[in-house]
Amino acid sequence: MLREIGGPDKPISLSRKIWDLNWGLILLICATASVGFLMLYSAANGNLEPWASRQMIRFGAGLCIMIVVAITDIRIWLRLSYPLYAIALLMLGAVEVMGVIGMGARRWVEIGPIQVQPSEIMKITLVMAVARYFHGVSLEDVRRIRWLLPPLVMVALPAALVLRQPDLGTALLLVAGAGIVFFVAGVQWWKFALIIGTAIPSGFFAYQFLHEYQKKRILIFLNPESDPLGAGYHIMQSKIALGSGGIFGKGFVQGTQSHLNYLPEMRTDFIFSMLAEEFGMMGGLILFALYILLMAYGYAIAFRSQNHFGRLLALGLTGVFFLYIFINIAMVMGLVPVVGVPLPLISYGGTSMLTLLISFGLIMSVYVHRDIEMQRKQY
Repeated sequence: MLREIGGPDKPISLSRKIWDLNWGLILLICATASVGFLMLYSAANGNLEPWASRQMIRFGAGLCIMIVVAITDIRIWLRLSYPLYAIALLMLGAVEVMGVIGMGARRWVEIGPIQVQPSEIMKITLVMAVARYFHGVSLEDVRRIRWLLPPLVMVALPAALVLRQPDLGTALLLVAGAGIVFFVAGVQWWKFALIIGTAIPSGFFAYQFLHEYQKKRILIFLNPESDPLGAGYHIMQSKIALGSGGIFGKGFVQGTQSHLNYLPEMRTDFIFSMLAEEFGMMGGLILFALYILLMAYGYAIAFRSQNHFGRLLALGLTGVFFLYIFINIAMVMGLVPVVGVPLPLISYGGTSMLTLLISFGLIMSVYVHRDIEMQRKQY
């Protein structure tokens, strides 16, 4: 039963929920994903196989799941936040015991015929769990340090497990995504400054415990020309592709860096470099515009929500979406070290596509149930 503000309890039909979906946001998601299909088609030299066709199938299935998530009562997601977080945490623990190794890291677990990356699932469930915690805490309690210890433990546990895989980029995304919820919930600035001030010297100490390839990524980030045919090859070829596209690009399926196999990982981490080479700066700006509109929808939905959990959830997930975009594009431009973060809705990948669509489903659930009131300590 959904209750509208100021009115009696009354059931809302499934057809009404579907009608209330934000169809403008759905069309925008489809338009952005279509850019990814085009780039995967180009990456296969003008062929739907093997990447574009699979990505379209995954997107279609994910879109159906997104709609189911969107029409599910927001109060159900509130109640499921902790159990879903616990399941994701157990899956991260399972990676340590029975994880599948790929590209030098143990990040996947096999569930039947498919491989799942639990760290991607944790990006959603961690935001949900932290949002639920702060939903039940008053603003006065948020200002007390002892009330921040439970959510800090919630963040530290999965971040530590992801670092062991090792996956530094995803661990940073988990911490930053949860940090957005902390900030929106009312945690004071000086506490963030204290944590950051402690983290900087700790980072210098932790450097000696990094894997050799992680140390090399940092050194190459500072000076990629020092090893142009080795560790610096990826970023140098990415910069060449970005620069060679010019204003309007070389044309669809005409990129030389990608189609002559100079550009590595062009269907995943460096797909934006291929897009910029073929469609130029204008193509990149069009993609930026689509992303900005998606984030604008997310923030507008968050501020429209009448319940605190919905606001925190929508703002947190939209913030994670922004971090995906920022880190990937900054990475291919050489502004941050290469950390293996996919470009949302564009890069090839099943788990990342599914988790992104579930995230948008949760944001739309906040929109569909925007007038639902929930007592802060009821759940």
